[in-house]
Amino acid sequence: MGLRPSSPAPIPRGRTPVPRARGGSGSRRFVVGILGGIAAGKSTVAAEFAACGAEVLDADAIAHACLERPKIRARVRERFGEGVFRAEGSVDRAALAAAAFASDEARRDLEAIVHPCVRAALEERLAARGPGIVVLDAPLLEEAGLARVCDATVFVDAPRRVRAARAAARGWTPEELARRESSQIPPEEKRGRARIVIRNDGSRARLRDEVARLYARLLERARATRAARTRG
Repeated sequence: MGLRPSSPAPIPRGRTPVPRARGGSGSRRFVVGILGGIAAGKSTVAAEFAACGAEVLDADAIAHACLERPKIRARVRERFGEGVFRAEGSVDRAALAAAAFASDEARRDLEAIVHPCVRAALEERLAARGPGIVVLDAPLLEEAGLARVCDATVFVDAPRRVRAARAAARGWTPEELARRESSQIPPEEKRGRARIVIRNDGSRARLRDEVARLYARLLERARATRAARTRG
């Protein structure tokens, strides 16, 4: 994922096994993955899905929780030193993000430390039974191979000038934005892979209405998919 200023690490690259639903394949929930460029507003769209009633799995939040585990903190300290910790012992996520993006090697080392924990948590929650929709908010959805577990993918579309302004509001320089984007699949390619496109360059109210309409359509698809899985 591109690291957000308050986010610890991207989810794992490579192949991710498709979770098996507990109690039979027909019971797995309908999974919607969110794609988009950096600062396109993926988490904003996820929040609007949550307001509609979807469960949202936030990979960044899960990674944050993983960093609270003593064994993982110990490995982070061994690899990155005391400079990525606050005085009271918690991980300084901004400092860790800066250290991880200092080089490809450092980023891969952090991924190797954090990602197994993130992957296990995502797989467990994606495998839960039940109706309805679960939204996967993972900044590197395609890069990590998680798009393959999704029943539908939604690309959040915003012009680069809009995304650059949002990134600047986070405190990122244009160079920082370009550096982080260079480690991801280009937005245009992600857009081509998505089944659904939703624009996020206007008001929050307009976005809310668009997500609500999309959610209603996805619920119908979820019901049909669930019925087909049950028959199968």
